[in-house]
Amino acid sequence: MRLYSFRQVAFSVTAAVAISVLAMLTVSFFMQKEVFSKADPGLAAAAKTDMNELSGQGHKSGELPVFVENSGSYTQDEKENISVYERLNAGVVNITTEVVAINWFLEPVPKEGGSGSGSIIDPKGYVLTNYHVIKDAYKVFVNLSDGSRLAGTVSGSDPENDLAVVKFDPPKGMALTILPYGDSSDLKVGQKVLAIGNPFGLERTLTKGIVSGLGRPIQQDSKTVIRDMIQTDASINPGNSGGPLLNAKGEIIGINTMIYSPSGGSVGVGFAVPVNTAKRIVPDLIKYGRVNRGWIDAEYVQLFPALYDYMKEHSSAPPVEKGLLVSSLKKGSNADRAGIRGGSTPVRYYQSVFNVGGDIIVSVDGMAVSSLADLYSALEDNKPGEEVIVEYYRASKKMSISVKLSDRSEYMKAR
Repeated sequence: MRLYSFRQVAFSVTAAVAISVLAMLTVSFFMQKEVFSKADPGLAAAAKTDMNELSGQGHKSGELPVFVENSGSYTQDEKENISVYERLNAGVVNITTEVVAINWFLEPVPKEGGSGSGSIIDPKGYVLTNYHVIKDAYKVFVNLSDGSRLAGTVSGSDPENDLAVVKFDPPKGMALTILPYGDSSDLKVGQKVLAIGNPFGLERTLTKGIVSGLGRPIQQDSKTVIRDMIQTDASINPGNSGGPLLNAKGEIIGINTMIYSPSGGSVGVGFAVPVNTAKRIVPDLIKYGRVNRGWIDAEYVQLFPALYDYMKEHSSAPPVEKGLLVSSLKKGSNADRAGIRGGSTPVRYYQSVFNVGGDIIVSVDGMAVSSLADLYSALEDNKPGEEVIVEYYRASKKMSISVKLSDRSEYMKAR
């Protein structure tokens, strides 16, 4: 008997197993080839061709096969969005400003200001934007879609509606894209809207949403309420201010102005000034630099609980707890000529001194008035020379008169 080492035995067994497996694979391959050929003689050739093509054979050197998808299958909604953007995005500009700051040595130095958006509304280079975009700016720049940066000037501004018009001189021969005005009087909640702007400096960004609400009054400060604001869920972020809110036709129906946001980013609650407001005041901004508004010449005090209680104790109780007390007026003013009476008894409330005993105005031009902001809002769309109906209480008697409005700016200058 011949003796074998453990290593020799292991090698012999491994070799035998390998030879057996190789033999089985060879037999299996020829059997499958035979079956495949009998089943479809042309299939094997086609499979061979396909494999050659996938591996690069049958193509020019360096080329790979191209897999073409079914392009161009956009929905109607997508086609509208694409069309509006491609036609009008060049009419939306990026507005940047410089302001004056004071350094450590109390010297005035230039400093980068705000940034926003604007809509080109006239071939002469007039741009509609927000007042807060250009507020306090001593230099304004208009950045066009072709990358050019042009100096601009503020033609006029209206803080009460947060609107302004900026003018730049387009280069000779340049054809500007003009954004057309729409109509904000017939908007419906649920209507699709598109916003184009420059959020966070990202130029000409398009977002989509719907009209979420209409007629929203938004108070900016103690004297200013912007009425009839459009609420939308279209994404509006810092840098979108002043840009257009468009309908599906590509018409401006609002000027994106502000957002409600606990975090500073868009949460789907944005507000736009109705375009009909802009259409009404833009001519004044271009011609006069401001909006000419009417006024009822008098000094007013808003009724408040302590004042109401004082009047109740020292005279006949006022019939209303909300309204504007006419503290004083000048003889010969439009209020005086109309028959309105001011107060006659001076009182002090902390640092303020005013008169009681005058008429209490409760309505102007059909709008209820309970604060100075209400009075500004009621007269916001009235011009000097127009007449409005004023309702007021004199003691316990309610009265109504017509007042011909004066020029508010002239009255404010004379104060």
